[in-house]
Amino acid sequence: MTHQIKSYIKFIFKSTNQHGVHSPFVFNLVTKCFYDKQDYEAYKQILNYKKNVLKNRTKIRVTDLDVGSQATNNTEYFISEIAKNARTTHKRAKLLYRLANYFKFENILELGTSLGIATHAISLANPNVNIITIEGCQDILEFNKNNFREHDLEKVHLIAGDFKHGIKGLTPMTFDLIFFDVNAQKDAALDYFESLIKTIHNDSVFIFDNIYGSESMTEAWEIIKQHPKVTVTIDVFFWGFVFFRKEQVKENFIIRC
Repeated sequence: MTHQIKSYIKFIFKSTNQHGVHSPFVFNLVTKCFYDKQDYEAYKQILNYKKNVLKNRTKIRVTDLDVGSQATNNTEYFISEIAKNARTTHKRAKLLYRLANYFKFENILELGTSLGIATHAISLANPNVNIITIEGCQDILEFNKNNFREHDLEKVHLIAGDFKHGIKGLTPMTFDLIFFDVNAQKDAALDYFESLIKTIHNDSVFIFDNIYGSESMTEAWEIIKQHPKVTVTIDVFFWGFVFFRKEQVKENFIIRC
């Protein structure tokens, strides 16, 4: 927690808004997506989805849960309890929707389904989107199978198991978006990054959740920023965005969002 507080204070002093951005690509993303104030119809569905999981009293055993919750392993929790601690807040779910709508993502990989709040928000931007999501907790996976069916998420492919083996089992393809919704440490985060950088194209976007969740994860984020294939990064504190656009000058941005 101390690391997060210190990091946030640094973020406040270093961050800027669109007025400190000179890259047309990043300026447009910030003004037309990050700061988009339009009240989309999909926001109602996003809110209803969150309300449904917040009031769900189904009790499940949490095993290998390293995403979307502060719950510990091998403990029974109500779905509503997990939802209260979900890192994909309502505000962030709406941002995910805007991002998917802005970039027109078609092929998406998510590491860490949790209760599907992020998955659902992303899917609303494109009815034909193809989402592969990997979840390590079997009980949560079974809950999502039923919950996704109720919300007509027919294009979501759920994979059970740990991320390392899940990634290895993927059919070779390129992804428009990879959402690393993981509570990983340095070595694991870098391992996932290196494994999945083979799946990028010029306009791919990686989003890393919780980049200041631990000193270890922040170290991983700093290494990722320096990778030769990475051209632009955007740090919004709760997420880190990574872009691979060859036409961009290498630059790191810290943006209030």
